[in-house]
Amino acid sequence: NKSRQNLPSELQAKRINQPTVTVAKVNKRSTVHRKVPMDAIAVKIYDDKGNVTGEKLFIGLFTSVTYSRSIQDIPYLRHKVNTVLEKTGYGYNSHNYRALMHILEKYPRDELFQIDVSLLQKYAVSIMALQEQPRMALYVREDPFKRYVSCLVYFPRDKYETNLRVHVQDILEDEFGGVCESFQTVLDDSPLARVIYRIKTTDGNLDKKFNNKKIEDKLIKAARSWGERIRVALLSHCEEEKEALLLTDKYSDAFPAGYIDQATAEEAYFDIRKIEEVLERSEFAIDLYKDQGTEHHLLNLKIYHPDSPVTLSDILPILENFGFTVIAEKPFRVNVGDQNIWIHDFDIEYKNPDHVMPVKDIKDVFEDGYRAIWNKDCENDALNSLISKVKMPWRDVLVLRALVKYMRQTKIQYTPQYMMRAVTDHPDIADLMLEYFYGRHKPSHGADNSKKLMSSNKRKITKKLEDVSSYDQDRILRSMLQIMESTLRTNFFQNKSYVSFKLDSTQIDILPLPKPYVEIFVYSLRTEGVHLRGGKVARGGLRWSDRHEDFRTEVLGLMKAQNVKNSVIIPVGSKGGFVVKNPPKSGGREAFQKEGIECYKIFISGLLDITDNLNGKKTIPPKNVVRHDDDDPYLVVAADKGTATFSDIANGLADDYGFWLGDAFASGGSAGYDHKAMGITAKGAWESVKRHFRELGIDTQKQEFDVIGVGDMGGDVFGNGMLRSP
Repeated sequence: NKSRQNLPSELQAKRINQPTVTVAKVNKRSTVHRKVPMDAIAVKIYDDKGNVTGEKLFIGLFTSVTYSRSIQDIPYLRHKVNTVLEKTGYGYNSHNYRALMHILEKYPRDELFQIDVSLLQKYAVSIMALQEQPRMALYVREDPFKRYVSCLVYFPRDKYETNLRVHVQDILEDEFGGVCESFQTVLDDSPLARVIYRIKTTDGNLDKKFNNKKIEDKLIKAARSWGERIRVALLSHCEEEKEALLLTDKYSDAFPAGYIDQATAEEAYFDIRKIEEVLERSEFAIDLYKDQGTEHHLLNLKIYHPDSPVTLSDILPILENFGFTVIAEKPFRVNVGDQNIWIHDFDIEYKNPDHVMPVKDIKDVFEDGYRAIWNKDCENDALNSLISKVKMPWRDVLVLRALVKYMRQTKIQYTPQYMMRAVTDHPDIADLMLEYFYGRHKPSHGADNSKKLMSSNKRKITKKLEDVSSYDQDRILRSMLQIMESTLRTNFFQNKSYVSFKLDSTQIDILPLPKPYVEIFVYSLRTEGVHLRGGKVARGGLRWSDRHEDFRTEVLGLMKAQNVKNSVIIPVGSKGGFVVKNPPKSGGREAFQKEGIECYKIFISGLLDITDNLNGKKTIPPKNVVRHDDDDPYLVVAADKGTATFSDIANGLADDYGFWLGDAFASGGSAGYDHKAMGITAKGAWESVKRHFRELGIDTQKQEFDVIGVGDMGGDVFGNGMLRSP
């Protein structure tokens, strides 16, 4: 009675409903013999009227022979077993009787002591069926006082191994919200392996009714072989069963052990699809995704590469410029037939948590941008972080990159890296600038809509610029906006691999004097160039410059000189120049010249893309170009330093474009006159000089006069002309 009064009321109620004799485990481990939880035998005490008046409790350990004796030799167990045999109705010594008796004899002895008879019958009959068709099976017994749960798990013998046992333990711990205190494994000549797990639970974890079938299904999935798991995943996703079975045969043994240990069949299905894409196209594939349950700034990236692994020193700078930090990388080699496909699995995170975008929003633009960089269609620099910050497509980033490259040529005091930082620090302003650019130049918007878009976006940009705290960054961003406002034409919407802009130079404050009438800037990965014109009708050559950092300064000086030289022929002059950004490292002079010609073609094409054409007196605007200036069909590009032999190339491009000037586009071609040999230009220049002297009352053919010459008269236009006079 005293002991009952010490028990909480809810435990008293539970004890009253228990059988007269019960066997259970206590939470304390034995300190002698065996370090296992001790056994407790509870025997109820009744009064003369049959009422429960108390309980006697014996605590200790069953002796070792208890576990080796037959159950028929232990009265308490014999009574339980005979009750089960009677309830099943199997005839004595029948096949089923003997099979059931064998199962009960082998049943975990501690469980046999503690389990309820009806539950024992249910489980024993079920285990009989497993002998005929081995499969994963789960049998759960709850402790009456909710302290632990015993999980008896049967495994097909050929599938049992340590990793699977641990995996099953993890599932049980997760499902029951506890920790595995102990497990016991039995392996014999049976087609089944057996493990009993004791999962210690915390208060309240077993109050909710668990779903045995649901947990068992999880265990069945866990026990499937890798090939079986892949087959199930493919059958559930593929439209045709034949395709699923073919892919199963192809990939069941393709993945390495390290991959199998950490990947699910669902993940393998998506990887198989990507690998098939690589095999079909013979090029790499990429997949940006996010593991469930990870923090919002963490992402995952897989790169699938044929034949050989990719070099980390090539990948990491690209991801860094996208605005990510690489945390870890796991490489796997997948052997598909006679070809290897490498999977690089990266864990990455945003450098700045304030700029995190959902994966579904940036996935497509990120993957397109990465391909463009890898295929050398896009530069790898810090501006690419706009792709992941404001889901800006890589071709839109190209516009801002070209503006930064142009600003470097204006002799502004900031480095390209510093200017890029100003843009990437304010991605919202950069995004609005692109909207402004689209509003101004996208052909499909129409004039009225363009004005509304430009006006609206300029107001938004101006308002946001007020919050820019750095003077330098404010100046950089305002200068970029001003250049956008001064852009008269662009070929951006022709979707070429390069981009060209026609600028009203007079409206750009950061340009040094003298400012041209207009200029065209051409940008690509291979070349950059600028063409400066002093007026609508202007003549001058294009040169191959070797001044990468300041070729516009070189060209500006030449245009200024050309204006002076042309003052007696044509009112104004023009000059242009381009640079080869990536000269070949091998192949010698021939390869260098070949790359120069290709860059020259890109430069000339960029000029022609945004220049009007003529058909008789009719002006034909270029396609997909919005014009913010008057008709402007005049463009002459003569040969100059480094391009003396390129005239036929330029004239060939003019012919391809159907440009109205034809082979007059670039003087000195094979279809024209050799003006140096014939002295045509020199004679024309000299006749203009003779007239100038006549107006001064001097006859240059009869009167002597003094001349100061600078430079080599043999190659100079005026020098050649003067040599024609005695």
